Amino acid sequence: MPYEYLEDIAIADIAFHAWGETLEELFIAAGDATINTMVDNIDAIALQETRTFQLENDALDMLLFNFLQDFIYYKDSELLLLRPQQVKLEEKSGLYHLQAITQGEKLAPSKHHQRVDVKAVTLHRFQLEKTIDGWQAMVILDI
Repeated sequence: MPYEYLEDIAIADIAFHAWGETLEELFIAAGDATINTMVDNIDAIALQETRTFQLENDALDMLLFNFLQDFIYYKDSELLLLRPQQVKLEEKSGLYHLQAITQGEKLAPSKHHQRVDVKAVTLHRFQLEKTIDGWQAMVILDI
């Protein structure tokens, strides 16, 4: 689990720190952390339905922001809990392009123990940075 929840960062919200050796690993970890905030047992999410995310942005941190927002969107609009399976990132002509394959299933309260309802990713203290060991991010989710 390449993420951890942070205490004493946000009083009424939930913060997490995610990391990976590559940007792709970081995006996958941050996606799982976002879903794990909503449901306790993410390993119980069966990989039955597939959604593909195609995003672009001129700022890498905002690409991560938009990526995480998509998980919340699908949970709210289709009651679909998705987990990132593959992420591909490219930079072309000053734009960052993301293609991601996500899989999951419909939220079933009898199967998925709900923790909190995440409303949005916030920009408060949102951070994505390159480190000696790879990449890391800090994210605060509005609940």
